[in-house]
Amino acid sequence: MNSSSETGGVAKAAEYLAFTLGQEEYGIDIQKVSEIRSYETPTRIANAPQFVKGVVNLRGIIVPIVDMRIKFNLGTPSYDQFTVVIILNIGNRVVGMVVDSVSDVTTLLPEQIKPAPDMGSSINTEYVIGLGTIDERMLILVDIDQLMSSADMGLIDKLAA
Repeated sequence: MNSSSETGGVAKAAEYLAFTLGQEEYGIDIQKVSEIRSYETPTRIANAPQFVKGVVNLRGIIVPIVDMRIKFNLGTPSYDQFTVVIILNIGNRVVGMVVDSVSDVTTLLPEQIKPAPDMGSSINTEYVIGLGTIDERMLILVDIDQLMSSADMGLIDKLAA
């Protein structure tokens, strides 16, 4: 992290954690991530939506675990040594998000982020900030606050402004 503050109207770079779901690479704001853990089978909760795998006890905090591959209809998820849970701080809640793998932390400048076209894809574009481009690589940047607090997730009350 660079400690010099960049003021004077200069757009600042932002850091994104890159992860994969199926064939696509996504990115979320690194500041929302508290840790990355290997996948452990969570305790199932009765009547939870299909994409909520259950809960885990993380140092005394009960954390709901959401499988994004199920949420985005990306086929049948498999759980292997690469499957990880990204632990997120969203509002005042802690949520775990299961992804296929995590690749790296990428810094993107504002000019590297393009608006996302509406492609009618499995991920609703209201949760997409844009497409981050680094050379030939493209990250689908997800507004994780919006996604996790959306009504269909049912996990977090609408975030207080």
